[in-house]
Amino acid sequence: MEVAKAAGYQLPATAGDLNKVNNLDYPVLGIFGTGNLPVQWDKVPAAVPNGGKLPPTVCRQNPDLPGDQPQLSAMTTKAIDLLVNSKKGKDKGFFLQVESASIDKQDHAANICGQIGETIALDEAVAAAVDFARQDRNTLVIVTSDHGHSSLIVPDDFNSPTTLSVAVKTADGATMRIMYPTAPEGESQTHTGTQVRIAAYGPGAANVSGLTDQTDNFNTIVGALLGPKSPDAASGPSWWAAGGIAVVAAALGAAAAFFLGKRQT
Repeated sequence: MEVAKAAGYQLPATAGDLNKVNNLDYPVLGIFGTGNLPVQWDKVPAAVPNGGKLPPTVCRQNPDLPGDQPQLSAMTTKAIDLLVNSKKGKDKGFFLQVESASIDKQDHAANICGQIGETIALDEAVAAAVDFARQDRNTLVIVTSDHGHSSLIVPDDFNSPTTLSVAVKTADGATMRIMYPTAPEGESQTHTGTQVRIAAYGPGAANVSGLTDQTDNFNTIVGALLGPKSPDAASGPSWWAAGGIAVVAAALGAAAAFFLGKRQT
């Protein structure tokens, strides 16, 4: 923090501070907590062995969520606004990453309410990016995940003396049971190698439909940033119609991240 301050960085620490940042004349470094930020939804007891004997819980807004902590969607909107309106952003384009890592952290902790709440935060941030893409008309939005995770939806009557599970009430009043089979109680659940979802919106979106290698996302983003004349783009698939801004979000059971890039016009 002191090094950044000495270097002239703008250092917003609250949502109010972030709202006041209106230019990139100096770099911006927002530090909104001393560690992992509090989750959006209230943390319920983690899944337990023989969890089928416990009644379903209701996920709620985290009462300890600081009122001055900016939402991920607000951070995303602010970052886009600053970059779009900066001189370099206007002249040469930009590349931006936004991450919501606590989806993954809450899955490791077998905390279903934490997972759902952080995924909703991601969804709101994706909506902010797509809103921008609709207005800009030259923006590619990609949503995917860097890996799978351990939480599985299982039948409500699932009952095991050794495997962790927990039940929650859904918005429509149904019961949803989640199983965490990769680690015993009190230990960290693990990543999995399952195929993960990928979706896209905007120019070039057809190039990420269905199945794709994650490494191909690199070429897709380079093409959106630099166009088909780039050496890296030349080795990729034929998506030359891709627009000037690439947005990637890693989500689901893993960390969430956006990557925005606008090529020079």
